[in-house]
Amino acid sequence: MLRLTELKLPLDHPPAALRPALCARLGIADDELVDFHIVKRSHDARKKSAIVLIYQIDVALRDEAAVAARLAGDRHVVPAPDMDYHFVARAPAGLSERPVIIGMGPCGLMAGLVLAQMGFRPILLERGKAVRERTKDTWGLWRKHQLDPESNVQFGEGGAGTFSDGKLYSQIKDPRFLGRKVMTEFVKAGAPEEILYLSKPHIGTFRLVKMVENMRATIRELGGEIRFGARVERLLTEHRQVTGVELAGGERIASRHVVLAIGHSARDTFEMLHAEGVYVEAKPFAIGFRIEHPQTLIDKARFGPNAGNELLGAADYKLVHHCANGRAAYSFCMCPGGQVVAATSEPGRVVTNGMSQYSRAERNANSALVVNVKPEDFPADYRQNPLAGIDFQRHWESQAFIAGGSSYDAPAQRVGDFLAGRPSTALGSVEPSYQPGVHLTDLAQCAPAFVIDALREAIPAFDRQIKGFAMADALLTGVETRTSSPIRIKRGDDYQSINTRGLYPAGEGAGYAGGILSAGVDGIKVAEALALAMLER
Repeated sequence: MLRLTELKLPLDHPPAALRPALCARLGIADDELVDFHIVKRSHDARKKSAIVLIYQIDVALRDEAAVAARLAGDRHVVPAPDMDYHFVARAPAGLSERPVIIGMGPCGLMAGLVLAQMGFRPILLERGKAVRERTKDTWGLWRKHQLDPESNVQFGEGGAGTFSDGKLYSQIKDPRFLGRKVMTEFVKAGAPEEILYLSKPHIGTFRLVKMVENMRATIRELGGEIRFGARVERLLTEHRQVTGVELAGGERIASRHVVLAIGHSARDTFEMLHAEGVYVEAKPFAIGFRIEHPQTLIDKARFGPNAGNELLGAADYKLVHHCANGRAAYSFCMCPGGQVVAATSEPGRVVTNGMSQYSRAERNANSALVVNVKPEDFPADYRQNPLAGIDFQRHWESQAFIAGGSSYDAPAQRVGDFLAGRPSTALGSVEPSYQPGVHLTDLAQCAPAFVIDALREAIPAFDRQIKGFAMADALLTGVETRTSSPIRIKRGDDYQSINTRGLYPAGEGAGYAGGILSAGVDGIKVAEALALAMLER
């Protein structure tokens, strides 16, 4: 097949217009086009009154060689690459050892699925509950101010991505098309087929729940074992070689190959690993607040007269501003037509995140507005501690809990008041979506001064890109601290810890991913490395 890129058609083109446009672009008659399928569809909205759709399409032709030769100098017509996934190993019959995977977020699930598909019968350990039980516990915090520290937005089957927008795009380099493998498995598990070609695909929370359940069933059908409520208390080692894990109840599971896919919020596990001598280092992260606007404002600013078009959907944005204090302030995890959610995993702390359903039909758009934090920002006596970032996050989460009324309500402030440096006393036209509720206050007490200064400079700058972004009634809710892991569990080219053989740090918690897709891709890479290592023994 040949791949045709940069095929542009008007936003309002009928589906039937695609085939003749392909023929015209390739200079062929209709009967020479045997078949075609869309690989990617994006849009160019720089001219709001004339938005165009941009296609990448794989085509099967009656005489492919002749067309390829005639268009040899055209960089937008190339041989279609092989995007199918090819397994790197197959478990031999009678293999007794089983790999252990700690964590069932997107990284752990994909690692477990690929290992199961290769016949290695992995054991998956999840400290939280199955996804539907976990959903009930999460609603317990959102509706009743009741937190379960082991079953919440951060902990449980599906990981933190389950209660998010379900975004499935990433900027990672992916020469082997492992992202396609992730997407294909998601579609098999119930995700909409459009995620295979949309430039910014998403699934939404409710669809993610069923999809995660189906992936779990597939792993079990292939010989894998899944255990919930199985928190790993200790990593067992001999001479810096992993020999197994010990669960909170004292049970030990033997394995010389353990995948660590624990997510960015398993702080007690980070502390345990550090105490066991696993090499851990501090890494930068970011903190800030969630900002909410009417979704209609964002749609109009991005799409102009085409706002509301079904193909475009709810508009998103990605913003960055380099501040006078040397910091970068930027939008993160933007959720069109979604809501701000309570995402803490520890008592006495408030954490925010964003979530959308597949329809993205809620009244508000929300995004994190965050500022970069460096290890040098920690107190001097903590800087040599690789876990200092955890204490830094906890401090501001505790401050947010107090500022919110010590009830898991979140502190909030109108943008106009935030920019003016005065506490908010009343809401404006933007109604908060955060559950269980918000407490109006002054957010300057909920983040470091360098974050407050940077955001006060950045929000007016963003208003020049999105008219109305700095509207006085827009709402800020705090505090967003879990943008990424504050540590990296360093690994070598073999994907094993640099000082603990048999331990495979993976995904977002280990500092090697950022989001559902990149975490899933990392899970595949780690599964492949582990499988090859098991066959070497």
